[in-house]
Amino acid sequence: MSRYALPSIVRAPRMFGLILPLVGTVALSTACTAAEDGSDATPSSAATTSAPASPTDQPSGSASAPTTIPTSAFVELPSELRKSARRTTDVSAALPKLCANEFGTGGRQVTASAAMTVTYKKAGEPDSNTPQGMIHQTIFTFDGDGAADYLRRLGDAVRACPSFDQDGNKVTVQSKAVTGVGDEALLVTHTRPATSLGGERTGGETSSQIAVARVDTVVTVFNDQGWEGSSGNPAILDRTMRDGVRVIDAWQS
Repeated sequence: MSRYALPSIVRAPRMFGLILPLVGTVALSTACTAAEDGSDATPSSAATTSAPASPTDQPSGSASAPTTIPTSAFVELPSELRKSARRTTDVSAALPKLCANEFGTGGRQVTASAAMTVTYKKAGEPDSNTPQGMIHQTIFTFDGDGAADYLRRLGDAVRACPSFDQDGNKVTVQSKAVTGVGDEALLVTHTRPATSLGGERTGGETSSQIAVARVDTVVTVFNDQGWEGSSGNPAILDRTMRDGVRVIDAWQS
């Protein structure tokens, strides 16, 4: 087992040793125009503003359906894996696409959405080395049972997409439920022929993963991408997903 993989755990309690500083607030796009039946709801460009850094900044809205998501709700990598600090990312760019817009189907029950990206390296490597990959994290908040509905629709959509074409190459898709993470979680693996930066096949395969977890009325999507078309790191994604769920649970407390 990789030194960074963590065993499955039951849902974390409300108090944690992982504490992230609140360095600002990521403003959100709340104007979702899709229907609750699963039609596209992700804006083409997330509306974002910056708030002054303050340890007392708090998200607005009710606890069950906030309309802003603070930066502190996003995971930060441990220092030995961090190539660069997390940064704000457009939601539509952060979410993966397989056969279609499977991950952008929140519906009208979405009350807030925001995304950030972290770049990671191999542990122990100097910062001057090439990164190993990057993880885009998106957070959605929902009214009512919208979060559970999103996971249900997403699971159905991924199962309906066993493969798709990407730049002339066949990409295969597999998914499985992940136990012991949040209220429910899904792991999606997509595998494709390895290619050079110019698109020529180099032999072998590369694969990346997408992890999705629900914590009460919040859903977070982790989209892991290997650097310049290389494979992602499943152990780092697993650790990031579990740490991310703890951070969201603490934010909701």
